[in-house]
Amino acid sequence: MSEAPSPVRVGIIGAGGIVKQRHMPGLRAIPGVQIVQVANRSLPSAEAFRREFAPEAQPVERWEEVASSPDVDVVWIGTHPYMHAEMTCYALQHGKHAFTQARMAASLPEANQMWEASIRYPELVTGICPAPHGMKGGELVKQLLAEGAIGTPHQAMLHSFNDAWLDPAAPVHWRQQSELSGIQILTLGIYTEVLQRWLGHIIEVEARGNVVIPERGGVEVDIPDFVNVMAQFRNGIEASMLFSGVAAHAPTDKLWLFGSEGTLSYDFVTDEIQLGKRGGKLETLPVPTEMQRSWTVERDFIAAVRDPAAPRPKPDFNEGMMYMRVVHAVWQAMESQAAVRVM
Repeated sequence: MSEAPSPVRVGIIGAGGIVKQRHMPGLRAIPGVQIVQVANRSLPSAEAFRREFAPEAQPVERWEEVASSPDVDVVWIGTHPYMHAEMTCYALQHGKHAFTQARMAASLPEANQMWEASIRYPELVTGICPAPHGMKGGELVKQLLAEGAIGTPHQAMLHSFNDAWLDPAAPVHWRQQSELSGIQILTLGIYTEVLQRWLGHIIEVEARGNVVIPERGGVEVDIPDFVNVMAQFRNGIEASMLFSGVAAHAPTDKLWLFGSEGTLSYDFVTDEIQLGKRGGKLETLPVPTEMQRSWTVERDFIAAVRDPAAPRPKPDFNEGMMYMRVVHAVWQAMESQAAVRVM
């Protein structure tokens, strides 16, 4: 008879939609995981979350109490990016493992603070919620590229369009306010994370963007409604990355990779992969079952907490820094209207 897994006590700070929809089911499915405390926007909202999702947890008014509590092993941060750095560093200083919702932080300096703190406390597990985009077929994409399925890749095109912000009467979304989301723009950080995992690091960007609807319900919008990015990867691939929240009847989110011997595409909505050799037709490739990745975010993090020899969850703070540097450079490129090296 196997031993019961060691208990892991989780304190939640910020109990929004992603925590409710993804993280709570994942944590609940892990034997021995206990949700012991929760802090939200207010004590009543923490109590409402507790009643519906974690009746055994204690609602707490101040997040600092959760992050320093002797009854908490893991701090699970589900707030907007502007709070991630302060909460993560505070939790690490108090000996807690720290998981933070994506995106990593509101700014590059804040992301750097998190990264440096994780280095100071290497015994503590840290991680960022990964982008689910391309999760199912990403390993196949990397294998095809490594095998030279399209020869030498030289050009990429990514488009990520929707019309979520096209209605000028719609209320301002938190993602459109820099005081909450920081430098994050639409799905730029998400797809930068994915593409750098598949293609290597971006080393230079040019960018143009615009705020189409500058005011919503008396609130100024200062995050671009669309942005067009030209990116150069270290391996020489030149990419056009197009993002919009004001595009009606837009095509699906999709990546095209063009190489000396053919073309590879990935549909991020359907996870369909197509490959075409030079002179032939594009054909859909099934993703082998053994290569398909599914959502195991919570399980992977808790496994690393329980076993220091277990793989650390990805993306870690170093990988987060890689996409934060690109997003930071995109803002610099928009402001300067010139090419910016990613530092």
